[in-house]
Amino acid sequence: MPVYDDSVVVEVKTKYLADQSPDDSKFAFAYHITIVNKGWQPLQLLNRYWQITDGNGKKTEVHGPGVIGQQPFLAVGASFEYTSGVILETPLGSMQGHYEMQAEDGTLFKAKIKVFSLLAPKLVN
Repeated sequence: MPVYDDSVVVEVKTKYLADQSPDDSKFAFAYHITIVNKGWQPLQLLNRYWQITDGNGKKTEVHGPGVIGQQPFLAVGASFEYTSGVILETPLGSMQGHYEMQAEDGTLFKAKIKVFSLLAPKLVN
């Protein structure tokens, strides 16, 4: 499987969820993902892989089939959006990873998800 392919663009927006972060030991974040097929053939998202790092440097890996219970197909030029979340033990952290994709011709490849930050606003002075 090729390591990465640039035919898929992944955009991420994050949001701190203060109402779901009741104390200083749990910090909830939502992340909204937009996946765009910029390639020349339809694609299907098969699996996901995340590396989550909290502010103490603790790393957690998450992997499994699809996203939010789906393995979406993306026609050429189409996009797929979803929102999910993560809870950290620190008010800041980061995530990065990849999606395992399959093109219509059977080619398997990884679509990179660049590192993005998770930051509770109360840290910003």
